[in-house]
Amino acid sequence: MDSKQARLRRAKKTRAKISELNMPRLCVNRTPKHIYVQLISADGSTVLATSSTVQADVKSKVKFSGNKEAAELVGKVIAEKAKTAGITKVAFDRSGFKYHGRVQVLADAARANGLEF
Repeated sequence: MDSKQARLRRAKKTRAKISELNMPRLCVNRTPKHIYVQLISADGSTVLATSSTVQADVKSKVKFSGNKEAAELVGKVIAEKAKTAGITKVAFDRSGFKYHGRVQVLADAARANGLEF
């Protein structure tokens, strides 16, 4: 089993548990150059808010988009967008990525700005 298959297996298990909770989920995807976050409704049919290092407002504030500083900024932005959408409590879907580095920094920044996991 290669690393991508292992990640997808972990993601499948996590998403099965999140679907039982029936709450909006904060879904994270990372690549070596960027990090993306979506706030998805409880039924999974609509995306309520998004943030990423590709967006112009985030891209202009960071020097490099593939580091922890950029992930922290994306976490702050998604928390603000969630507040405006009226969402305070979410399930954290790390998409099978291990909870360290940029994923952890993003989660901590979202928590610090008002989201509850």
